[in-house]
Amino acid sequence: MKLNDTIVALATPSGAGAIAIIRVSGPEALSIVSPLFKAKSKKNLEEQPSHTLHLGNLVDAERTLDEVLISVFRAPKSYTGEETVEISCHGSPYIQQEIIQLMIRKGCRSAEAGEFTMRAFLNGKMDLSQAEAVADLISSENQASHQMAMQQMRGGFSNEIHRLRQELLDFASLIELELDFSEEDVEFANRDQFKELVARIQQVLKRLIDSFATGNVLKNGIPVAIVGEPNVGKSTLLNALLNEERAIVSDVAGTTRDSIEDEMSIGGVGFRFIDTAGIRETEDKVESIGIKRTFEKISQAQVVVFLLNAENFKVESSKFKVEIKKIHNQFPQKPLLILANKIDQLVEEEKTRLYKDLNEVEGASLQLISAKTGAGVEELKTKLLEFVNTGALRNNNTIVTNSRHYNALLQALEEINKVEEGLNSGLSGDLLAIDIREALEYFGEITGQVTNDELLGNIFSNFCIGK
Repeated sequence: MKLNDTIVALATPSGAGAIAIIRVSGPEALSIVSPLFKAKSKKNLEEQPSHTLHLGNLVDAERTLDEVLISVFRAPKSYTGEETVEISCHGSPYIQQEIIQLMIRKGCRSAEAGEFTMRAFLNGKMDLSQAEAVADLISSENQASHQMAMQQMRGGFSNEIHRLRQELLDFASLIELELDFSEEDVEFANRDQFKELVARIQQVLKRLIDSFATGNVLKNGIPVAIVGEPNVGKSTLLNALLNEERAIVSDVAGTTRDSIEDEMSIGGVGFRFIDTAGIRETEDKVESIGIKRTFEKISQAQVVVFLLNAENFKVESSKFKVEIKKIHNQFPQKPLLILANKIDQLVEEEKTRLYKDLNEVEGASLQLISAKTGAGVEELKTKLLEFVNTGALRNNNTIVTNSRHYNALLQALEEINKVEEGLNSGLSGDLLAIDIREALEYFGEITGQVTNDELLGNIFSNFCIGK
């Protein structure tokens, strides 16, 4: 990828729309666009200051392509840090392609995926973790993922890493200085202060590493497995939650033979609901495969919802308790919510007895609902939110969501632990310096202070073209 030429791409989604934005960035952006633009004000585009808007016609020789609005961003005060022009045109796919092809004929190159953001990183407009947050922000589908991406893009995570790296770097410099005066046996780096710093770095790293478990599920959506016997209303519940006919509903037991997944946002947090095949003894080979997949989905879920028919519970309570305990014993760490469905068929006395019986089941909490009428569905949504640790999100704490950052933090902590062991055992400065350098390198990998072309290629290839 050449990074000293001028690139062009559509910055808005492809297809027809009210308007489209075509982005041009590079050293010749203004000199390429200016001769093609006839401003209503008669002004020369190349002479205009940064952050100004200009209305006029974009022309190809004698042919007018469109009436456009052009935004001028002078280097370094642009997204990429380069000379940048953004052309707002009418959203016809034909017009979009005509303008892009015109720019290419006049000297631009089609931008590759993520190339604008890569140039922003290389020109110091953002560090690598902030650049990755741009992709997360574009793909965010709920309030939680949006909030985490914004916090990272504003530099919350980067600032913590930069601060730790700088403090460690300062001590590393003093230890390196000691090596230059090894014959004089002097000590520039106070070992007690260094131990305090190492302990503080360990604490921060552990907090960030622990946050990944929360950040990963919040970013990708909380998987919730809806399980239970056939024909208890799992598909009806899924449809009630999503407020649409997503799953087939039938009186015939075993209708759902594979898992059905869909997503929705509850309280700003994404949930991924999985309607599974009913659990029962069966000789049907296809249904058996579906039941086997049900247990696979339970293992992948963050929350398990066990749905039972409240009417049948009166005569089959012992069987239900055995099934619930089986799931709880197999997956003891997963929150288990018992949903007694079809309560619209019960009188109050029966509901009270149901509560008493089911609350005796270890490791589970109970909710009464009617998937058919919608009674209790809103209370169910509130209960699901209680299972999600959103405290860090509410307090605007740094939450790690990127597996690359997570792995680098794990490796940095491993090296810091080696530094602590070395300090406690009185290891010499030259050997301490080796472990410190390794830790500094892992910190630098997160923010991009230490990087390589292959890493950058992998990261930015996941971006959309035009960003």
